[in-house]
Amino acid sequence: MNTTPSPLSKRPQRAHSDAATAFINARIIDPATDRDEAGGLIVRNGLIEDLGPHLRRNAPEGATVVDCKGHVLAPGLIDAQVFAGEPGFEHRETLKTASHAAAAGGVTTMVVMPDTNPVIDQVALVDFIQRRARDNAIVHVHTMAAMTKGLNGEEMTEIGLLKRAGAIAFSNGKRSIANTRVMRNVLLYSRDFGALIVHHTEDPYLSATGSMNSGEVATRLGLSGIPRASETIILERDVRLVEMTSGRYHAATISTADSLAVVRAAKSKRLPVTCGVTINHLTLNENDIGPYRTFFKMRPPLRADADRAAMVEGLASGDIDIIVSSHDPQDADDKRRPFAEATDGAVGLETLLPAALRLHHSGELPLMTILRALTINPAKLLGLHSGRLAKGSIADLIIFDPDEPWVLNKDQLRSRSKNSPFDESKMQGRVMRTVVAGETVYQR
Repeated sequence: MNTTPSPLSKRPQRAHSDAATAFINARIIDPATDRDEAGGLIVRNGLIEDLGPHLRRNAPEGATVVDCKGHVLAPGLIDAQVFAGEPGFEHRETLKTASHAAAAGGVTTMVVMPDTNPVIDQVALVDFIQRRARDNAIVHVHTMAAMTKGLNGEEMTEIGLLKRAGAIAFSNGKRSIANTRVMRNVLLYSRDFGALIVHHTEDPYLSATGSMNSGEVATRLGLSGIPRASETIILERDVRLVEMTSGRYHAATISTADSLAVVRAAKSKRLPVTCGVTINHLTLNENDIGPYRTFFKMRPPLRADADRAAMVEGLASGDIDIIVSSHDPQDADDKRRPFAEATDGAVGLETLLPAALRLHHSGELPLMTILRALTINPAKLLGLHSGRLAKGSIADLIIFDPDEPWVLNKDQLRSRSKNSPFDESKMQGRVMRTVVAGETVYQR
């Protein structure tokens, strides 16, 4: 039997009928309220009308009934770091293909980064992304605009105008701002608008010639290394600037135990500092590179397993706020090169949840902790009304079987690019249905 899932082609509509849909026989998990119980949920007009154990076997008369078969019913995932490629790099990914990959992975909201051609640093380009997403994407799409023009780190963008146009946060993409004065001004200016600054923490001079984590593995492979200090130097500087400016600051993706210590110290001072981690840095380490496997080349680089374990511990303690896929599609030609010359990046929208479930099955993290970092935490960080199961909330939902075993075949990925570090990996846990604003956009 062919069990390959396929996303539904119909895009979610804004208008909804009065008919209800009842999701019964579910294990409801809502990290926003620490709810974990058997029950059901009613959706009407794109919103959650009711939920709880009293609906486990009961459905309103005339409602369309979806039997969850005891699987987990949770809020749709929010991925706060997606490099979509459109405009300029449509051969790698478009908003349409990324959204189908997201739906297959249980991601109902994705935040696209400004690393496009042209860079998303003008109001017209924010509007362009919103219009293209509205016309082509089957999940919610938000835009993270550039905080410096052209991502060059020299001239600040019009943060106030971009925020008014709909930019949800501001980033310099994969580039760090080396100029301390510019970074201070960005934090000062953003504070006046309540804008969130999301920064890639990597010293561009220390990391310029490196291709993987500096250490014994890099030496054995004969590859130039990127020191762990290249991350903490920028992060420590940024925290000092936050103390000076009181601007809202989010370290996009940390990857070392030292960086976690910096974030903890900042939070102990009650500074407006948060941080994220990629699913790759929670589940993989530098040893996975093996015989120069370029699908494992990414930024920040995969670290030693001690750093990976520190990231898991930071998530468990709540010091790391969110998990992102850092979905970064690259074409085959950019990856079929010697490791040092290959382009950084890995796709991750479809494997975000199954990879995260590895931590649950290994006993490293409770399922509630994992889902919290993928739903309500990014919702709060970005000021979204999704990420929770509550009466009156938008019906962005996923149903997944946390135990189903399967093997990833990169050729079955919906992403236009296939550079997955989990290719041919054994996975456990799979999305069965994805619902966006009450409309099913993916179903196995």
